[in-house]
Amino acid sequence: MRVLSVASECVPLVKTGGLADVAGALPAALAAQDIRVTTLMPGYPAVMAALGEGRALRKVDDLFGGPARLRRGEVAGLDIIALDAPHLYARPGNPYLGPDGAEWEDNGIRFAALGAVASLLAAQPPRGLAFDLVHAHDWQAGLAPAYLRFAPTPRRTPSVFTVHNLAFQGKFPLALFHRLGLPPQALAVEGVEYFGTVGFLKAGLWYADRITTVSPTYAAEIRTPEAGMGLDGLLRGRAGAVSGILNGLDVAQWDPARDARLAAPFDAALIGARAANKAALQARLGLDPDPDALLLGFVGRLTWQKGVDLILGALPALLAERAQLAVLGTGEWGLEEGCRGAALAHPGRVAAEIGFDEGLARLVYGGADLVLVPSRFEPCGLAQLCALRYGAVPLVAHVGGLADSVIDANEMALAAGCGTGLHFSPVTREMLEAAIGRAAMLWRDRDAWRRLQANGMATDVSWTRSAARYAALYRSLVADAG
Repeated sequence: MRVLSVASECVPLVKTGGLADVAGALPAALAAQDIRVTTLMPGYPAVMAALGEGRALRKVDDLFGGPARLRRGEVAGLDIIALDAPHLYARPGNPYLGPDGAEWEDNGIRFAALGAVASLLAAQPPRGLAFDLVHAHDWQAGLAPAYLRFAPTPRRTPSVFTVHNLAFQGKFPLALFHRLGLPPQALAVEGVEYFGTVGFLKAGLWYADRITTVSPTYAAEIRTPEAGMGLDGLLRGRAGAVSGILNGLDVAQWDPARDARLAAPFDAALIGARAANKAALQARLGLDPDPDALLLGFVGRLTWQKGVDLILGALPALLAERAQLAVLGTGEWGLEEGCRGAALAHPGRVAAEIGFDEGLARLVYGGADLVLVPSRFEPCGLAQLCALRYGAVPLVAHVGGLADSVIDANEMALAAGCGTGLHFSPVTREMLEAAIGRAAMLWRDRDAWRRLQANGMATDVSWTRSAARYAALYRSLVADAG
């Protein structure tokens, strides 16, 4: 089976979030299921530089205001088709924002082009490159299922649309519709119209044959008014087409036994070597060199969604337990300043690195005793998977993929020997403080803590099970399509 994956970012070429990790890791996992994946992505400067000349597949004389070419090549084991359209993608900045941090005004056109070309490749494939199914990711590829639905072809290619985060919806002025080349009937409530705008995410949800999210619990949450962000009615109406498939990690890339960015690589049999990573992390961040202090780490975006304000609010309770805190990330200005201020107010106990450093992130996972993931909502989350893989105990909010991937070490789980971390709910400062207190109590029982670490490192966080579920979904759709 051959699948066309449509994504706006993909590791190792371009990354702003977890979408890139999925787009980069899933193809190799699916290859074990006898599924070949080709990834279509925009020809950003970094993509074109990595691809080089590639192999020319097709020219498009006028793609929303300029010429474009499709070039194919292999990068880091990935089969890539780059949409080389300089008028749309040959720009500085990240995929969505200019150097000034503002969104590109023509983002609607830039990502409509991605969806339109996906449909073109499916309906009129290059010689020897016919696709059985299109898998579109997030709002940036949301128009691909719409273009596929209206493509003038005798055989319609089935589509899967994956929601990585419902909060990012790709809404654009209604006037854009007349440039998209979709038929008039698509501009309807039962189509791309969304509260007086053109909704790219909504289009994917409406026109795709199947909808997946990146965890089962998130698939249920987004069908409620509390978490549906205005789309819960549509999702309830399509409940039979919605499922959740938990994300995994590329365990070859995330391997503490072979990670050269750690001070001391280790595995489950040599978990005592983590102490050297803890000491290295404390030294690098200027924390007190105290091996007995419970060291909590946070790696991620400094945003309200990620619950960083809850961490700052719980700081007195954390410090009362003689614990330390290491924060790595960037995000909302007020939360960045809050983290800087906490570090200045509590030298040796709190450290904040504003920005992102992959090596330091690995050291946090490999050296912190506990990793905080107090998200108010979390489609899947990767931090808790990295923590499990690297022997840190994850403390997570009981939401979305966090609830699905971490087993709470409650009294019964501890007795059964199956806990891998700690949950808290509801997502409030008070409940986070209580969870930190529970973690500190477990930390003082080093045998219990080692069992949690061992359980976590034994957890299969790879793509193996999830890839099998995607493969089964693909085969079912292709069989139904005849």
